[in-house]
Amino acid sequence: MTQPCVFCRIAAGQIPAQVVYRDDRATVFKDIQPQASTHLLVIPNEHIGSLSEADQVDPALLGHLLRVAAHVALEAGVDQTGYRVVTNVGPDSGQSVFHLHLHVLGGNRLRLPLG
Repeated sequence: MTQPCVFCRIAAGQIPAQVVYRDDRATVFKDIQPQASTHLLVIPNEHIGSLSEADQVDPALLGHLLRVAAHVALEAGVDQTGYRVVTNVGPDSGQSVFHLHLHVLGGNRLRLPLG
């Protein structure tokens, strides 16, 4: 049997993280390698490898993750100036933890183009 991924362990409270929000379906915590002044990770509490598995997921959960992202952006105070919500899918996109997660980035001017 394989070990649970690091995000599953964070969601279960088995390893420490700077959790800023938690409910029965999602957990949000600060990224340990922030790419912006505000960099939060929104994860489902159940293991889902990436957005490419969305067809196997309850659509309500995906909507809930987006609503949570908007909520924590408001709580972090970046809702008025703007923020970015990003998910990486696969190694070529930069996904390094294979558990679906949304990056909420804000607090400073974010550069374009991406990539």
